[in-house]
Amino acid sequence: MNILLLDQFSDLGGAQQVLAELLPEIRRRGWRALLAVPGNGKLVDIAHKLGIDVEDIDCWPYKSGQKLPDIARLLRHTVRLSRRIRELAEKVSAELVYINGPRFLPAAALANLQCPVLFHAHSWIPPGRERVVTGLGLWRTRARVVATCRFVADSWEGYVRRERLSIIWNGLAGPPQMPESPQGSQPRIGCIGRISPEKGQREFVEVAARIHRTLPECRFLVFGDVLFGSLGAAQYAAEVRASAAGLPVDFRGWVSDVYGALAELDLLLVPSVGADATPRVILEAYAAGVPVVAFRCGGIPELVQDGVTAVLTGSVEEMAREAIALLTAGRERRISIARAARSLWEQKFTQAAFQTQLLAVIEEWARR
Repeated sequence: MNILLLDQFSDLGGAQQVLAELLPEIRRRGWRALLAVPGNGKLVDIAHKLGIDVEDIDCWPYKSGQKLPDIARLLRHTVRLSRRIRELAEKVSAELVYINGPRFLPAAALANLQCPVLFHAHSWIPPGRERVVTGLGLWRTRARVVATCRFVADSWEGYVRRERLSIIWNGLAGPPQMPESPQGSQPRIGCIGRISPEKGQREFVEVAARIHRTLPECRFLVFGDVLFGSLGAAQYAAEVRASAAGLPVDFRGWVSDVYGALAELDLLLVPSVGADATPRVILEAYAAGVPVVAFRCGGIPELVQDGVTAVLTGSVEEMAREAIALLTAGRERRISIARAARSLWEQKFTQAAFQTQLLAVIEEWARR
């Protein structure tokens, strides 16, 4: 099969990590792939190492948080982008175009592609202009949509026929066995993810302050960095650091070995706010056997059996209270949650299960 892969970022956010882990299986199957992304991030390096051709594509405005330009400039760019997409599809003789981000859809709708389109929907787009424009792109291309959860899928039901809308849970590789939980005298509580307001690092610091008042021996670790060249996120990161002054919070920066980071933790907090769809770090914690306390928002409740595989909360105060309860209840309670979470990951969220389902949909849709 010949496939054109479009992604609006080349830095490794969650959606890009999913695509990066899909590339080796695409190569193993002998498919001819062409990856088109803006910039020269880690996704480009991964593709090159696999022998996959990469083309630069100007998905402007591609920096996270950047406002849309005026309508005339946007239309001119969309027309140019549509020509570029059509050119790349013809170059690889594409039998399917896989779109891994919504910003390509308006241009793809204008490109008059002669092959099926599959849109992988990782995030929830709120009602408004962006959702309407994206939805019209889906309608115009008659795209097949694969959503990562029901929360995301529901937003596209007005634009996509039900038979063209699937839910495939993200999956990932994990340690072959559940690691032993730490047994230090200073419990370590962490937050892992790109630094951005929707990921809730500010809320993490607020929770840390409350836990510190009750359990001053606890230490707090923040793993992550600003991605996608976002100036707003850079300012937010500075504000988070300032708010942590005087607390035992260690900012570790970006880590490529997430399981190494999880091995340091007794407890993972996921204080995502707003509409986070299916945070990858929850599944990574499941695989690593690290108990999770998360906010009840977005698609997170679809990943969790509350009180069994993780604990869901609705506020900073409740998250701090539940974290303290887990840390003071004894290791048996945390081990019970960790084992249940690991079992759920093995049943539902492995990389093999995810890739098998997604590639089957790609093959089936390409034949259409």
